[in-house]
Amino acid sequence: MAGRGDPPEGTPEGLPGGGEDEYRSVVFDESFVRAARLQEYSARERMGEHARAVRSRPAWGRAPAHPRPRQGALVFVLVLAVVFAAVVYLSARNTYQPLLDRRAEPLRSMVAPLAPQGTVPGGDPAFLYAHSPAAQFRTGAAGITFPAAERTAHFSESQVVTALSTAKDYLVQSSLDPDVLTGAAVRQVRLLLDPEQAEQFDRSVESPADDGRHAATGWLVRFDPAEAALAGTQARVRGTMRVTEVEPDALEVATDHTLVYAVRPAGAGADADASLFTVRRELVLRFDREDLRMHRAELLAGRVQAGPQSCSADPSGALHPVFAGQRADPAGPAVTDPYATGSRAAAALCGALAPGAQPSRPGP
Repeated sequence: MAGRGDPPEGTPEGLPGGGEDEYRSVVFDESFVRAARLQEYSARERMGEHARAVRSRPAWGRAPAHPRPRQGALVFVLVLAVVFAAVVYLSARNTYQPLLDRRAEPLRSMVAPLAPQGTVPGGDPAFLYAHSPAAQFRTGAAGITFPAAERTAHFSESQVVTALSTAKDYLVQSSLDPDVLTGAAVRQVRLLLDPEQAEQFDRSVESPADDGRHAATGWLVRFDPAEAALAGTQARVRGTMRVTEVEPDALEVATDHTLVYAVRPAGAGADADASLFTVRRELVLRFDREDLRMHRAELLAGRVQAGPQSCSADPSGALHPVFAGQRADPAGPAVTDPYATGSRAAAALCGALAPGAQPSRPGP
């Protein structure tokens, strides 16, 4: 007889435990139930007139349905990103030009004596300055002033300022330093030059020549210490500076300054009359990006007029003042033979110093 709870026919053969055992291996855990796509309505819900037995439900763990971004939109975004990157790259290439492999050019210089028309006035340096065209000039480096610095197409404002400050440093070292003026030192000037000009500079200082390339006074202001001494006061200075972008990788600074020195004959005492010696220097300095970074310059051109000097004096190695109470040598500049084509042509020139460029003489 079948036990309580067994089917009337008994347990089917070959299936231990009957029909319930067939499904015991299937575990309807919580995850299985939650993953079901159909859900049966409750008895109360099925009592409605048009109620359905089951309803659909969203898959477990899925967010509410949203349309996926289309593949075309993704491709469009990628294309935009590539175009943007290309624009940035090309813009950077146009803004920051690569360094050019350009060698420094040799200096071209001209140094011309200015001969006085009569006797050179002399006296106390302060009196001479006060009664000369340099009366309103500033003293020393204060007379070398900057123009307003503005960025250029390919150089920032700070780079322009660096070019101007380096040009000023060169002017101060090469025309106001007492050791340079008296021929005692040149190193501080050499350090401010492009290294590719060092050989030309050294030759100019050691073996000066009036050939337009190797005049020491094309690079700096220098007096012969055996002839002249500074009168103990700083030079008076006035001039201008102008900066120009000449190519995407180079700036040029053009300077034009008049410098007035008080000098005496070498060995003369402090009570000896001084005289004024005037030098006008026009320089062109070029700066590439490496020069700006290293605080140095390439000196391209130098034009110097200086006096009172005699036309017969050779100003390439040092300047030779005509002192107070003296007159210039009546001889003209050294002769130049235009037929001597086998030798380097001399660049000797001479001008007349305007009377108004000298201090006015003391009154009675």
